[in-house]
Amino acid sequence: MALSEEEQRLLDQMEAALAAEDPKLANALRGTSHRWQRRRAVLAGFGFVVGVSCLIGGMQVHPVLSVFGFVVMLASSVLGVTAWQQSGLAGDASGSGGKAGGASEFMGRMEDRWRHGQDDGGA
Repeated sequence: MALSEEEQRLLDQMEAALAAEDPKLANALRGTSHRWQRRRAVLAGFGFVVGVSCLIGGMQVHPVLSVFGFVVMLASSVLGVTAWQQSGLAGDASGSGGKAGGASEFMGRMEDRWRHGQDDGGA
């Protein structure tokens, strides 16, 4: 759910006040999420490779190892997708204008057109 212009302006003011009052805290809060999301994505990639290795190696050694490899692959995939989504949302919130922001703006325009069409049709 997007913020209204007034809410966004107030949020920007609060962020600026926090940055002015305690710059170290503001920098720590800004930098932590991006760094952690990258680490989670790298960990997910490594886990996926380990899972594939266990899956393939388990075919030669023991079927339980293959099942374990599949579970590791599945968990790594979920971790990687959530890290990717969260880093994408963080990028949109910082003003980079990613794909998700463009889609929501597009849908907003379409809703406005629909409402205006409904208003014109009823009059």
